[in-house]
Amino acid sequence: MQEHNVLILDFGSQYTQLIARRVRELNIYCEIHPYNKLPENYTNFKAVILSGSPNSVRGENVLHPDLSDIRGKKPLLAVCYGAQYLAHFSGGEVAPSNTREYGRANLSFVKNNELFLDGIEAGSQVWMSHSDTIKALPENGILLASTTDVINAAYKIEGEETYGIQFHPEVYHSTDGKKLLENFLVKIAQVAQTWTPDSFVDSTVAEIREKVGSDKVVLGLSGGVDSTVAAVILNKAIGKNLYCIFVNNGLLRKNEFESVLAQYEGMGLNVKGVDASKRFLKALEGITDPEQKRKAIGNAFIEVFDDEAHQITDVTWLAQGTIYPDVIESVSVNGGPSATIKSHHNVGGLPDFMKLKIVEPLRMIFKDEVRRVGASMGIDKELLGRHPFPGPGLGIRILGDITAEKVRILQEVDAVFINGLKEAGLYDKVWQAGAMLLPVNSVGVMGDERTYEKVVALRAVESTDGMTADWVNLPYEFLQKTSNKIINQVKGVNRVVYDISSKPPATIEWE
Repeated sequence: MQEHNVLILDFGSQYTQLIARRVRELNIYCEIHPYNKLPENYTNFKAVILSGSPNSVRGENVLHPDLSDIRGKKPLLAVCYGAQYLAHFSGGEVAPSNTREYGRANLSFVKNNELFLDGIEAGSQVWMSHSDTIKALPENGILLASTTDVINAAYKIEGEETYGIQFHPEVYHSTDGKKLLENFLVKIAQVAQTWTPDSFVDSTVAEIREKVGSDKVVLGLSGGVDSTVAAVILNKAIGKNLYCIFVNNGLLRKNEFESVLAQYEGMGLNVKGVDASKRFLKALEGITDPEQKRKAIGNAFIEVFDDEAHQITDVTWLAQGTIYPDVIESVSVNGGPSATIKSHHNVGGLPDFMKLKIVEPLRMIFKDEVRRVGASMGIDKELLGRHPFPGPGLGIRILGDITAEKVRILQEVDAVFINGLKEAGLYDKVWQAGAMLLPVNSVGVMGDERTYEKVVALRAVESTDGMTADWVNLPYEFLQKTSNKIINQVKGVNRVVYDISSKPPATIEWE
């Protein structure tokens, strides 16, 4: 990867990945590692950030990082739990808060100092999320900022470039949070802002060449942004030794298999289309549990890739378009304490019978970063603007068991919805959209006849990287027109609903 600029130690906070995003937005490369598993080269990092945590420094299961080679030797910013940890174990005092310290707050006092520069002053809004509070600063601690309810909202350790803040600068509601991170990283730690899409491509191509050498690589293309950008990077690195396979899993959008193959024409990629739809549908027969469906689809993918790989002489690598949110949501980040939300079919290793090693060019970057990288390589703007589509496809948008007829119904519904968004000029204003086929029938009337048919839910969200998302307030006229069109044109559907849930608490997909 890039030169190791910033190390983020993860204590299990739901906001840890947001710290990484804010740092990346400053054109600074960073990595997240668990607090108790420092990378071998951690002394090469120029600055360190400690994340928050759901744990308490006063509890039995306190999380103890080894900061012996960090504190006092490298610029250190401790956020929330991190700030409490430094206070509690360095001569200060942390106690349960008398008031619930969660949500928006405003700084009531700011000391003139290097961390709070360029307009960060009394009145600035910050975001609190903790149940303990710092009653007394650590030894040699100097108070930097307070709020009405939190006296010790920020501090510095005298004689060190060590800072503690009780609030979360990474959260959008901390209005000057990005500026504070910039002050710490650029002005205090003097980290160079050199991490750009072009630099990412150059370093990743060099890494792939060193890692893969003259070996052959097989890549599963999906037609989406991630796998396409991964393919172009790999093609830059190894050229003719990249073999791309696009699999029809029977769960794609309407006519997608043919259209995706067509869009790769002229891109210089070696692509083979494989229709394995019957194989996937058979593997899914009778399965209703979402996780089991994901696993069945993932296993079928592996089997198809294995079959195809055996037809390529001496192939040794399997490439995947895995991106950072996939990793974060599937497993604890790098083995850290963050909670698992759901599994992803392209994360987590391969069975013993498949003798291919994995290469994942995009594993450490977010969706918006993938698009910027793609643009820097000249990939078509329309392709890069395509909405994310889940690897398991319609398999996790059909709630309950999956049949060919249900797939047909949802493909038709989805086509009406997506094409309608494009025709109405709304597609590019939505981050992701799709339809869900619900496992219920509802009574309806068509003409003079009673119907008892399927219900579909439409979903459209705004997001940056998929980690959080808000539902889109689509115009009523558009929803009315779309609903009428679906009910009139798609046989088997007599009711349409619109999902107005945000993430969190709901996920973008229903399964």
